[in-house]
Parts: sequence; C-alpha cells; structure tokens
Amino acid sequence: MSLMNWFEDKRRFGGLIEAFIEKATKGYVPNEREIDRYVKIDTTKGLWTRCDNCENMLYVRFLKQNKRICEECGYHLQMSSTERIELLIDRGTWHPMDEDMIARDILKFSDEDSYKNRVIFYQKRTGLTDAIQTGVGKLNGTSIALGVMDFQFMGGSMGSVVGEKITRLIEYATKNSLPLIIVCSSGGARMQEGTLSLMQMAKISSVLQIHQAQKRLLYIAILTYPTTGGVTASFGMLGDIIIAEPKAYIAFAGKRVIEQTLRQKIPDGFQVAESLFDHGLPDLIVPRNLLKGVLREIFELYGSAPYKNCTNLFSR
Repeated sequence: MSLMNWFEDKRRFGGLIEAFIEKATKGYVPNEREIDRYVKIDTTKGLWTRCDNCENMLYVRFLKQNKRICEECGYHLQMSSTERIELLIDRGTWHPMDEDMIARDILKFSDEDSYKNRVIFYQKRTGLTDAIQTGVGKLNGTSIALGVMDFQFMGGSMGSVVGEKITRLIEYATKNSLPLIIVCSSGGARMQEGTLSLMQMAKISSVLQIHQAQKRLLYIAILTYPTTGGVTASFGMLGDIIIAEPKAYIAFAGKRVIEQTLRQKIPDGFQVAESLFDHGLPDLIVPRNLLKGVLREIFELYGSAPYKNCTNLFSR
C-alpha cells in the first residue's frame, strides 16, 4: 500500500466524521440509514485498532494481512467467522449450510431490550443470521465439514440455532464420512433462550458420539479466545484432538465466579491456553499462521491410522 493511499483513507475517514459533526451542530436529525452509516460502525473496519495485549496501535490493513496477529508482541486478536473460513478453506471450495436459519423468541424474553430486537441488531451489525457459520469445503484438497463460531454475534452465545446448525453439520459429516472441525469462540449458552439453550449441549454431544465412537470419524476442536461456559462443557472438550490458539482464554466459569464460590484466591493466568496445556487439557497450541499446515499433517496421520475411518480423506 502506498503512502498516498494511506493519506487518502485518512482524509476520507476524517471527512465522514466532520460531515456528521457539522450536521449535528446545525440541529439536523439524521435518518436511520445515516445513523447506521456514522454510528453503527464496526471498529474493526476503521483505519487503526489497538492490540489488547501490548496496546500498540496497529494499522488494520496490515493487521488483516498478518491474520490479525500483532506484529509487535505476537498476540492473536479476534477474527470474524468469515476471516477464519478464508484462513482455513481453499478458495472457491466453500459451500455454506443452513444460512436461512433464524432464532425465534419462544420465551418472549426481555430485559433492557427484547431478545427479538437484539437478534435483529446483531444480524445487521455482523451480516450473519446467528453466531455460527457452517458448511463444507476443502482444506489443502481434503474435503471437510467446518463450523466457525463468531464472538461478534451476541458474544458467540449458543442458542437453538447454533445448536441445530452444529447438529446438522455433524450429521452431514457422519453421513458423508467427512472429518469435522469446529472453531469455538463463545461466552457460553444464550441466557435469553433459557433451558432451550442448555439442551443444545446434550444434543450436540449425542451426535458427536455417533460421529466419533460409532463411525470412527475424526473431530478436531479448535479453541480460540474466548471459549467458555456451555461450549467448553460440551463439544469444545470432545475433540479427538483439541487445538488452542496462543493465549486463548478457556474456561467454564470465570476467575471471579470461582473465587467467590470457593472463597480462595486463584492464580492469574490459570485459564490461559499455555497454563492449561501444562496440565494436559489441549493437545496442541498452534499459532494462527501455521494452523492450516498443522491440520493438513493431522489429516495425513489419521488417514493412515488403522482404527479410524479416514482412508477416504484424499479420495474426494
């Protein structure tokens, strides 16, 4: 990117802000479309962002090229589900599933706002129908079934739609003898759906048991920042191989809740991937830029394993 293009981006962004301020000072009331344009701007689409770890200012274009890894400290910033699909799936091979599935407000839940309005807000904000994208594609030529959770949609919370989409993805992978990968990024079960969201844990676990134990097919869980609550308590921990990103926060309950319950001081960093790796939870900690190559090697290894039904990985 040239210096001239950088200044042009900066000038254009500054012009948008100045125009909005000028209209506001003149008593102008913007319509909903202009509010969406000026106010509801995703910070990841700006020119600069700050590293959550070292607080260094990062230029977004370079950050995206670097797979959202901080060039100063190597910290892995959050990625959208679309970016992760682009990272893992060969170009032109992605085929999404169940894109039109939308959550229903069965309980008529409402706090500061209704659940229905919250879902609509995040659908507009992210361009997704819910907190996960599922589909099939090829990873270095190997056909796989892939589910990627998106923390930007209501904290990646697992409701009925997320549970159903994952279940259908697993059933499709089982029927077609495909290896399965689920990238986890979630705050846990979605409280607005009550017990219905908790039921997804058992439903997903039951179809995974068929996929893994009965059909002897491969399932890899990839844990990213953060993976907590009901996702950790179910399919996040059920992988044949569990891979974590560096510095990923992985937990069931948070540090404060544990300390208040046990009335004991918990050491800092005990729920970070590196600490959990020392205690045997994840099998691997893999940097984002190496992940696709590591997955390819795992598929090659499992393809030759006599006790797994993965001999057809490279035949599709």
